[in-house]
Amino acid sequence: HLYTKGQPDPDLVIRTSGEQRLSGFLMWQSVYSEFYFCEALWPDFRRVDFLRALRSFAQRERRFGR
Repeated sequence: HLYTKGQPDPDLVIRTSGEQRLSGFLMWQSVYSEFYFCEALWPDFRRVDFLRALRSFAQRERRFGR
């Protein structure tokens, strides 16, 4: 009964507010996702923060659990 049924698993999960935990968010779907933690609170999250997350993701070597 998930709203994510039929959707691809996320490649990147961006966590705002400086917290370095997921609190059970997309626990099964994000098993091979890359995580980016941002200090900005969600209302203050800007385009530049998003671009930084994308740049960080692009520089990573994905291992998919290996």
